[in-house]
Amino acid sequence: MLDSTVTDRAQAVMDEFGAALEAGDIDRAASCFVTDCYWRDLVSFTWNLRTMEGQDQVADMLRAQLGHVRPTGWALDPAEIPGEEDGIITAWFRFETAVGRGCGLVRLRDGRIWTLLTALQELKGHEEAKGFSRPLGARHGAGKNRQSWREEREAEAAELGYDRQPHTVIIGGGQGGIALGARLRQLGVPTIIIERNDRPGDSWRKRYKSLCLHDPVWYDHLPYIKFPENWPVFAPKDKIGDWLEMYAKVMELNYWTRSSCTRASYDADKGEWTVVVDRDGQQVTLHPRELVLATGMSGKPRIPDFPGMDRFKGDQHHSSQHPGPDAYAGRKVVIIGSNNSAHDIAAALWEHDADVTMVQRSSTHIVKSDSLMEIGLGALYSEQAVQNGMTTEKADLIFASLPYRIMHQWQIPLYDQMKERDKDFYEGLEKAGFRLDFGDDGSGLFMKYLRRGSGYYIDVGASQLIIDGEVKLAHGQVAEITETGVLLDSGEELPADLIVYATGYGSMNGWAADLIGQDVADRVGKVWGLGSDTTKDPGPWEGEQRNMWKPTRQQALWFHGGNLHQSRHYSLYLALQLKARQAGIPTPVYGLQEVHHLG
Repeated sequence: MLDSTVTDRAQAVMDEFGAALEAGDIDRAASCFVTDCYWRDLVSFTWNLRTMEGQDQVADMLRAQLGHVRPTGWALDPAEIPGEEDGIITAWFRFETAVGRGCGLVRLRDGRIWTLLTALQELKGHEEAKGFSRPLGARHGAGKNRQSWREEREAEAAELGYDRQPHTVIIGGGQGGIALGARLRQLGVPTIIIERNDRPGDSWRKRYKSLCLHDPVWYDHLPYIKFPENWPVFAPKDKIGDWLEMYAKVMELNYWTRSSCTRASYDADKGEWTVVVDRDGQQVTLHPRELVLATGMSGKPRIPDFPGMDRFKGDQHHSSQHPGPDAYAGRKVVIIGSNNSAHDIAAALWEHDADVTMVQRSSTHIVKSDSLMEIGLGALYSEQAVQNGMTTEKADLIFASLPYRIMHQWQIPLYDQMKERDKDFYEGLEKAGFRLDFGDDGSGLFMKYLRRGSGYYIDVGASQLIIDGEVKLAHGQVAEITETGVLLDSGEELPADLIVYATGYGSMNGWAADLIGQDVADRVGKVWGLGSDTTKDPGPWEGEQRNMWKPTRQQALWFHGGNLHQSRHYSLYLALQLKARQAGIPTPVYGLQEVHHLG
């Protein structure tokens, strides 16, 4: 290209790409990409979360979708100046489709598109009620028999689910269900959230008392309402619980506490669900059009079936049921597992003078929290990033623009820096006998999390207890549980008054099996994981989180969950998909996920 400035070069590519799309010339559009390209689309083209890899996949998607998407208006974002580093131009842009408005981030290499993110932001005619479109609230002037805001809310709460059916029912009222409920509220989608606990936030409050967020505050905001500037970097669980309760109230969510869904079935002819709910002892039958399982990124607690568990004379429970350390001062405790929960519980028990042994069954990735903040997250999610003008929304899109296939290429150098910075720390762990790993390819925590959701610990202090020998370490598989402890396959027996099974969680698929039926769970297939063919994430390659935040092979069934970052970011795209269906907008899905069963 002849243009000398980075901005002109970037705009020239977008002009050529936009012109090819408007002309319906798919070969010309595909030629705007380099051979080894990646186009990640969040709903705008595919009505799906889908990554196209290579020119052939780009062309295939466009052949299927271009006729109804009808994209126009490809232009660089005037608020963002394109940049160039190591020969790669990065530029923000905006565009429109027939039904919505979107934004994106493009990386150009040798004058053509290398990575492209396109993300739907709003539906035309169905914009969120915020900013210039926010409700007036007070109705000035006089009028007879007008209801107050409170009366309107009370009437809505009494009516929805009884005299009027919700369009969407969300099972699970943790951060995922609350974030999605807030999005749907702003889009005008009648929604009920079903939560078994007494109050919003109790899913946090009821966990072991030392639990706190290991991710920093800048990474964890919810939609619309950010944490205040004096919020702690690592929030304690009860503080998060209080925030979620406040948030649910302020966002005017229809949130049914002390409620549980006992069964659900889908009538394809009617296009609706039958969802039976026990609402504080009263049976209520709902008939929503869409059903969302927002039970977290994980499924039910994975409670092992070790021989002899029924004869153990002490206490035993899964880490999700751990009440805290108070009752176990001076007692012998064995923790099976070596990930986040295991370390947190071990540290709290040690603080209360328990004699703690951690059983490490496989290697674990450890990253120090300060190193993760400064090196791993600092460029996007930190106080310095905020001071430099980085918004949460912009950071989310930058992170989303990294294709999963090559994301490890960005991650490996960061974790190499952490290993060098914390060299003495890691040497101390290894000297203590702790078996470390940084993932199959050295890409560290994020890729481990995305690939399998476990196998790591963000260190906030427990690792030093292992280094110092204050928390003892054992290795091996559990052969059996005896009356008085744990017998390992090495022949070592660990005496115990308490056994904590920090053994993780199953797939969210299990919730679908219990609630709807095994046939539906089988139809949907595996939930979570990329298909990277790494440890615990078997192939084939999917390239997106399996079945998360997107259509599944069970019509009108959706999965939503993950950490606070994912609950915030992906709730937008799930809410837009649900709103489109409520509004009767055609949503032809491209690239519906293949079924991959649990192994």
